[in-house]
Amino acid sequence: MTKGTREQWLVARRALLEREKELTRRSDELARERKALPWVEVDDPYRFTTTEGTKTLAELFDGRSQLLVYHLMFGPDDAVPCIGCSYTADNLDGAAFHLADRDVTFVAVSRAPLEKIQGYQRRSGWRFPWVSAFGTDFNLHFSAFTEEERRTGRGFNFGTARNADIDLRDSELHGLSAFALENGVVYHTYSTYDRGTDVLNATWQLLDRAPHGRGTEFDGWPRRRADHP
Repeated sequence: MTKGTREQWLVARRALLEREKELTRRSDELARERKALPWVEVDDPYRFTTTEGTKTLAELFDGRSQLLVYHLMFGPDDAVPCIGCSYTADNLDGAAFHLADRDVTFVAVSRAPLEKIQGYQRRSGWRFPWVSAFGTDFNLHFSAFTEEERRTGRGFNFGTARNADIDLRDSELHGLSAFALENGVVYHTYSTYDRGTDVLNATWQLLDRAPHGRGTEFDGWPRRRADHP
């Protein structure tokens, strides 16, 4: 902590503003670069268990041309989802309504059976669509991208993460994938993992602007919404 006068604060704040503007311009540039990534046709239709029956990946678009999938860590043998994913899902819940108005469907996908998903969703009060990929390789395929990585289940976060050697055939890891639907064909356009999902979580962004930031001690935090009235 540095104490100072209002005048000193204003000088420092204006200097920081220039750096923030730099970041905003770079963020806009990165958004353009994301849109410029090549689209890759998805050959496997996949099949998901939903509250409305079995649906293919194309049917998850729900009549829109764009689909965002949050890979929510909840495995077939897990009693509850990952607490970090639950925390992020709390932040994403209100976005689905607004995304729909921009021709974007939002869906969470987990490997847990639908019955488990529905029970936890009710407890958490989440309203976004959440479907089961139980029995499919969907989450594996969109965490590992080369044929070798898909075969071995390794290569998380494009092989750059500290846990890149984790076997994704047995482990749950989070991420966000984007798809487009054009002339009946589904294309994979983007995926991000690990700290790349930070910006999706409004709570992290708010904490970054609080006086002490995110802090360094996280014992007992975040809490599960489902466990509290």
